[in-house]
Amino acid sequence: MTAVESRPAGVTGTSPTHRPFGARVKAFVALTKPRIIELLLITTVPVMFLAEQGVPDLWLVLATCIGGYLSAGGANALNMYIDRDIDALMDRTSQRPLVTGMVSPREGLVFGITLAVVSTLWFGLLVNWLSAWLSLGALLFYVVVYTMILKRRTSQNIVWGGIAGCMPVLIGWSSVTNSLSYAAAILFLVIFFWTPPHYWPLSMKVKDDYARVGVPMLPVVVSNKVVARQIVLYSWVMVGASLLLQPLGYTGWFYTVVALVTGGWWLWEAHALQARAQAEVTGAKLKEMRLFHWSITYVSLLFVAVAVDPFLR
Repeated sequence: MTAVESRPAGVTGTSPTHRPFGARVKAFVALTKPRIIELLLITTVPVMFLAEQGVPDLWLVLATCIGGYLSAGGANALNMYIDRDIDALMDRTSQRPLVTGMVSPREGLVFGITLAVVSTLWFGLLVNWLSAWLSLGALLFYVVVYTMILKRRTSQNIVWGGIAGCMPVLIGWSSVTNSLSYAAAILFLVIFFWTPPHYWPLSMKVKDDYARVGVPMLPVVVSNKVVARQIVLYSWVMVGASLLLQPLGYTGWFYTVVALVTGGWWLWEAHALQARAQAEVTGAKLKEMRLFHWSITYVSLLFVAVAVDPFLR
């Protein structure tokens, strides 16, 4: 990994004798990145409805969500442990618990490993072992392949690192059927091609942060024109992949209508961003965050349609 000179994590404010219990609990919760996990669960639960072609066992849904939270939380905690040096230098991450000292590096490491072990056993004993291995694979991919290998070495870090974020789709399907299918693979591809155009607009906004710590996110190493062109390319492939479920017989008219409408709006926003980038618009007028915020709405609506569609066929 690229070495980044920084102040040691934990010296920015909180000594061991001034860490209130309530604040400590909040800090450990923050290590799991709850807002990101919410997005992962949005792609897990609807797939369970599709796999069941109706309402899945509610205990199974709860067990899968808890296991998913524990697994993703462990991955996020280990990510913060590894990245604490650059987190200390980036405005967006400077208040993370391992930087402020509310949680020590050793505590963060132990916490992350504990969640990884517990989540794997939880899935294996209460859901099924296929889901357990998929969950563990996602965690290891995110921590080792993305965080330790790709993130600081290549501008394609988000493209391939995003595979970890696709795994909840497979876990949702396998938790119901104890198997995989073409439907799960298609939705995996939707998230795979969604991740770069979801994250690159945010990277455009904070590219100075990434440049300062030597992380080669795509907007750091190429112009906004090139990034926008890549966003449009991935967006078209993503929308195309989302429309494969209906002709293969996995969904009906409702999902297809939602995929067409939301995908059409996404493409409109992506091309609008490209037009502004081509015109060399910069600063607030580039409005790159419009696509970032819409991307979250898009994936939420699309997967709600995945869950609703079986009841309308």
